[in-house]
Amino acid sequence: MTRMHTRLIVLQIVVVSLIVILVVRLWQVQVVRGREFVAVATETRTRDVVVPALRGQILDATGRPLVRNSTSLVVSVDRTTLERLPDGGTAVLARLSKVLGVSPEKLKQQIRACGPGVSRPCWPGSPYQPIPVATRVPQRQALQIVERQEDFPGVTAEIQAIRDYPGGKDAAQVLGYLQPVTQSELEKREGLKASFSGVDLVGRDGLEAVYDADLRGQAGLRRVQVDRMGKQLAVDQQRSPVTGDTLVTSIDTRVQGIVEKALSDAVKSVGSDGGAAVVLDVKTGRVVAMASMPTYDPAVWVGGIAERDYQHLLSKKSGKPLVSRVTNGTFAPGSTFKISSVSAMVADGSPLHGTYECPSSYNVAGRAFGNAGGMSLGAISLHTALVKSCDTVFYRAGYEEWLRDGGNKPKGKVKEPMPNMARAYGFGKRTGIDLPGESPGLIPDRSWKLNLWKATKDENCRRAKTGFPEIKDEGRAAFAKRLANENCLEGDIFHAYEAANFSIGQGDVLVTPLQLARAYAALVGDGKVRSPRVGWALYRPDGTLDKEIKVPVVGKLPINKETRDYIRKALSEVTSDGTAAGAFRGFPMNEVRIGGKTGTAEVWGKRDTSWFASFAPAENPRFVTVVMVSQGGFGAETAAPAARKIWEGIYGLGKDDNGKARKAALPSGHPVERLPVIRRDGTVAR
Repeated sequence: MTRMHTRLIVLQIVVVSLIVILVVRLWQVQVVRGREFVAVATETRTRDVVVPALRGQILDATGRPLVRNSTSLVVSVDRTTLERLPDGGTAVLARLSKVLGVSPEKLKQQIRACGPGVSRPCWPGSPYQPIPVATRVPQRQALQIVERQEDFPGVTAEIQAIRDYPGGKDAAQVLGYLQPVTQSELEKREGLKASFSGVDLVGRDGLEAVYDADLRGQAGLRRVQVDRMGKQLAVDQQRSPVTGDTLVTSIDTRVQGIVEKALSDAVKSVGSDGGAAVVLDVKTGRVVAMASMPTYDPAVWVGGIAERDYQHLLSKKSGKPLVSRVTNGTFAPGSTFKISSVSAMVADGSPLHGTYECPSSYNVAGRAFGNAGGMSLGAISLHTALVKSCDTVFYRAGYEEWLRDGGNKPKGKVKEPMPNMARAYGFGKRTGIDLPGESPGLIPDRSWKLNLWKATKDENCRRAKTGFPEIKDEGRAAFAKRLANENCLEGDIFHAYEAANFSIGQGDVLVTPLQLARAYAALVGDGKVRSPRVGWALYRPDGTLDKEIKVPVVGKLPINKETRDYIRKALSEVTSDGTAAGAFRGFPMNEVRIGGKTGTAEVWGKRDTSWFASFAPAENPRFVTVVMVSQGGFGAETAAPAARKIWEGIYGLGKDDNGKARKAALPSGHPVERLPVIRRDGTVAR
């Protein structure tokens, strides 16, 4: 009995103790920490879902789409969810691989983070962002994932907008591409984190990058109530996303297609490693067409890029298709540069209507500089010097200007007429076009030479002693050693031969095809140097104009209209009586006269760079077209025939490849001058 009584007492104590503990715990939860747990409970019952905005389209000048959106079923994986599973998500990926028909290893590669030593495919975006592993998924496969969510935690199948490129490879470097938002961008770019939806992409190159903020739009927000399993119960608050602006460009797809084909044919015809072509509107400074070879299909970025494709885009062997040779490629311009040199001669006091000797060669500080083919024309005008491309006229002018500046021992401030005129034309600095990655080129002068010598003296002096054992060709190795020795001893001197080479666009002079096109547009136009633009206007989603993108004037040529007209008229005869006459034989000049200048630039160890800078109609130019073909030989051999094809296509001259009368890309003879009308639903009124 006593034992039983004892047990009851113990039991009563235990029960009372448990009740006391429960009461204390309830008091702690409801009174002491009540507000905290209420807040937590409320938080777990609501979720903020950022709804991505539809990215704006990119249109050509007529309203044709260059980049548009198409819908696709996209399967994405949340890596953080998988990592919390006991097996790290291995089983889920195995099941997903069977549904999608890909190996689990490939899925693991797609969701791993990119970094040093990690080859593609990999994920370059934020680690907290759902990672697309498959696009354009058939509905049947998507339903298997949606209807069996318990088998696919962290996996979603949703309809998303993806970028579509109707023109394929056309203007690829101009348009750019999209990539996932990185964690660094979320932290550094103001306003991006607040509107980040979890599936957003940002522009990485071209127009997609420059106008990213306008094209991306504003994400929406949906605040929903969910149960403890995450199932949606109700919508508390909703703000609809705002579609991004539509970007209208000055690119005309009709001309773009002609330029792409003419350049591609030219590059292939000589086995070139690349080329570039650009068409500018002389009156406005807007870009009508722009092509770079080799090129690529920007659709390769959609859904993630494979390692092989990624390396191909960056490989020197493949010609780096990702890089635009129009804006980023720099080349010696050859005789196309003579428009700047002749302007400098006249501005420095040489008579515009004077007489100049054109011997077969000219002695520059004891070294003979000759004309191509040993041409000798006797006493000629500057007009003829441009038409026939007499180098010795320019060698003499460059050398004499160099002597007037003091030669090897300049005293006081030098005038340097030719380098300064080149800068006035816009060479040696970026044009400021609305595209990223532009190169400034190079205009060498005395101060540049001095700074270069200071930066490279130690290395040149070392190489003057050791030579270049890594160069297998003995002749090249010996030349490199002599050059290093010269630069070590007197690398700060701007030599006479450098001034002579400068006068004909050789030596260290480097320009981009866009810089050359801009210079010619200023010359044959109103004398104003403009910063070219591809973007023309931005339209809101309802079709109203948001902003017209102006073309800024950034300079004015320091020569008068008489001089500009004199040079333009001389260049107007190059295609009929000058260096491009062969390339334009049979061209109907009575319908549209083409003016221009050939350029053949020597490149050490390679074939010459072929150039042709041209304009039309020659009497009152509306367009400038520049074609450059690397290792294309003479300017009249490769670049000029390609330019001819472009002009024939623009104006509808001659016959097409099928022997039929060619249709004009621009029947009016001028580019589109009015912005397209965009309806409230986003479609274009034609």
